[in-house]
Amino acid sequence: MSENLNRVKLSQWDALLVESLRALGWSNEDILRKVAEGDLPVDESEYEFDYKQLTTLQAEQPELFEQAVKTGYQIKYNTIRGIRSWIWVALGKEAELELEEGKEAIEMVLTTAEKNRLESVLSFGWQIHGGAGVEDEAGANASYRIEPIQR
Repeated sequence: MSENLNRVKLSQWDALLVESLRALGWSNEDILRKVAEGDLPVDESEYEFDYKQLTTLQAEQPELFEQAVKTGYQIKYNTIRGIRSWIWVALGKEAELELEEGKEAIEMVLTTAEKNRLESVLSFGWQIHGGAGVEDEAGANASYRIEPIQR
């Protein structure tokens, strides 16, 4: 968790924008260059991402944007549905939501690498429980529960 103290902070939406470009196969260098040039795709997904927001972020805070793309970021404030969206966009996995009051959580199966990646971007106030699973060719798959620290 101390690693997260040194990470730059992105809004949940900006993080989704960056991850959706990665999902298109863009490298870090592609993201930095194409965002700076305004050479951005038109998103036709359910999210209807407007990538021009990243151009604005890069123009206003170039060091922050470059560091977020190259070395990672932490999301400033997560919502439960935002975490589910990040998992879908960044990891390509569907997560189950538990929305009953007092029991809000996200449940899903992740590899160790995916769990570590998710853990590195989660905002303060969220925790990941679980980890029981079996080894397979893709790495250790385990069931995890992501939930708020306080309710």
